[in-house]
Amino acid sequence: MADNKNGREAQAQNEERRQRERAIAEELKRADEPEPPVDPTELAYFETELETLEFPATAAEVVATVGDHEIESADETYTVADLLPDTEVESFDSPAEVRARVQRPTVAEAMKRVVAAADEHQSASFGASQRDGYERTFRELQAIDADDDDEGIRAIADWIIEHIHENEKLPGSRDVRREAAEFCRSNGYSVRNDEWLGI
Repeated sequence: MADNKNGREAQAQNEERRQRERAIAEELKRADEPEPPVDPTELAYFETELETLEFPATAAEVVATVGDHEIESADETYTVADLLPDTEVESFDSPAEVRARVQRPTVAEAMKRVVAAADEHQSASFGASQRDGYERTFRELQAIDADDDDEGIRAIADWIIEHIHENEKLPGSRDVRREAAEFCRSNGYSVRNDEWLGI
């Protein structure tokens, strides 16, 4: 495009269109995610209990304050201490962020194990995008087959923890996705190339 006013306006419009398309695609992906197994009204009540804390707050502060609070999922009852690591390395900016973390108990439990293993090895520290990548991989595994007792989540969490102990560092998010895709394919689940796990 020509470097003039019309060319710049056309580029800006194209960029806006691409951003809208990405936002729509992201919303469509989220629509395919399974519903959180915890009742939203229970989570709302839990979130009001968190207002006694001053945010940002560490996971250790959350556990110390509401660690014995029980959260009922469709299958089981968990305490907050079961779902969040008792550590200073993880922090939350708001009660809503804590709520989002505990609304999928199986994923939260797996992340707690991974964070605890990383905390044991000081050289294995999380970046925000890496943590988000791990969590999204666990959510995708949960979505593949909700009836498989979340075997995939446990298997990949075990693999990450083993990697941390052997290498004293976290595996890359892409490596975790690749391992999860391999697990899915070896257990008869199809993973398309255009999906999160489709590496």
